[in-house]
Amino acid sequence: MSWLMLVTDVPSKPDYLRVKLRRRVQRLGAIGLKGAVYLLPEGADAMESFQWLRREIVGEGGNATICSATLIDGLTDGDVTDLFNRDRNAEFAEFVAACQALAGRWNGAAEGERGALVAERGRLFGKMEEILGRDFFAASGREEAMQAMEGLAVLDILGDLPASGGDTERFTNRTWATRPGVKVDRIASAWLIRRLVDPGAAFVFVADAAAAPPGSVRIDMFGGEFTHDGNRCTYEVLLDHFGITDAALRIIGQMVHDIDLHDDAFARPETAGFAAMIDGILSTVAADEDRLREGAVLLDRFAAGLRRE
Repeated sequence: MSWLMLVTDVPSKPDYLRVKLRRRVQRLGAIGLKGAVYLLPEGADAMESFQWLRREIVGEGGNATICSATLIDGLTDGDVTDLFNRDRNAEFAEFVAACQALAGRWNGAAEGERGALVAERGRLFGKMEEILGRDFFAASGREEAMQAMEGLAVLDILGDLPASGGDTERFTNRTWATRPGVKVDRIASAWLIRRLVDPGAAFVFVADAAAAPPGSVRIDMFGGEFTHDGNRCTYEVLLDHFGITDAALRIIGQMVHDIDLHDDAFARPETAGFAAMIDGILSTVAADEDRLREGAVLLDRFAAGLRRE
């Protein structure tokens, strides 16, 4: 693999020159090696960026040289790639935390405060575009950051969902237990709980109700507090218990019902497509918490689309 190397020689005084250089290379996504040597993956964009930066350095009284480099001994290409991904993952984690903070403020905001929050969301999205522009090797934190951004994108729709009318005070910041190998009913139920019942819900996966942690709320299992009741799946039971009447969420309940119970009680035209997307999650995602996360992104989009209709 080929790298572009910028070798710099910047005067120690004034201090602002070194600070300016560090900020510029961080914005480019370059990594620094020992001394004042910076690397980018070789390419036309990287060359142009380093050429502009070299011109600035020389204009400020420093020196800089651009080289095309191949690593031979010492650091390997894999080592350098890991350094790039380390920096991007730190940025992605910071972005996710900012999204979570904004979402928390959004849910309790008065109507007159929404404009400022929308503007802040726009700035966050712009920040994400910058980070993606320097994510040269698809760092592992990218997916979670994209999901956080997608969650923010539908807040102005989901934020209008009515508060549940049931006894949610008893179900705040609780541990919710369900069986492992979650499928459509448990995915949708967990999404509903985190959206409208218990935003701080933590989910654990156990073999049966007896194995659930003390004090946890057990769902979709024999002997659980919320599980199938007659011809209603767990998601439908949750809707009814907490008095959630929103039309979009009821439509999702009809789709979940038909998929989970293998019948055509509602036969909605969207069900086949929804089922195919759920199957895609089940076939490509193994961990239960990851399935809940992927399913939440899908359900956010479905709810947003249904409410537009």
